[in-house]
Amino acid sequence: MTEIPSTKQIELEAAAFRRLVSHLRARTDVQNIDLMNLAGFCRNCLSNWYKDAADAEGIDLTKDEAREIIYGMPYSEWREKYQTEATEAQKQQFEQSAPDHH
Repeated sequence: MTEIPSTKQIELEAAAFRRLVSHLRARTDVQNIDLMNLAGFCRNCLSNWYKDAADAEGIDLTKDEAREIIYGMPYSEWREKYQTEATEAQKQQFEQSAPDHH
């Protein structure tokens, strides 16, 4: 494997993260429950992880601010524009895998 200097690795990881966030912002058709059921994480998880990282660095960031960073808009606005009601099948699948979600 190619050895990557640690500073460059951080830059590459940040670029990959920005691309993931951009991709999720563009794919408003993909619901969080779909992400949770298929991948075990969703946009809210990403925002929680972002907040956790900020907290670890002593940066004061609210849950709502972290969500806005990930969603690209206030979470309430995203829900109003894009969130749909979960189907019974989606809810059942989530309940079956819920203990694995953190």
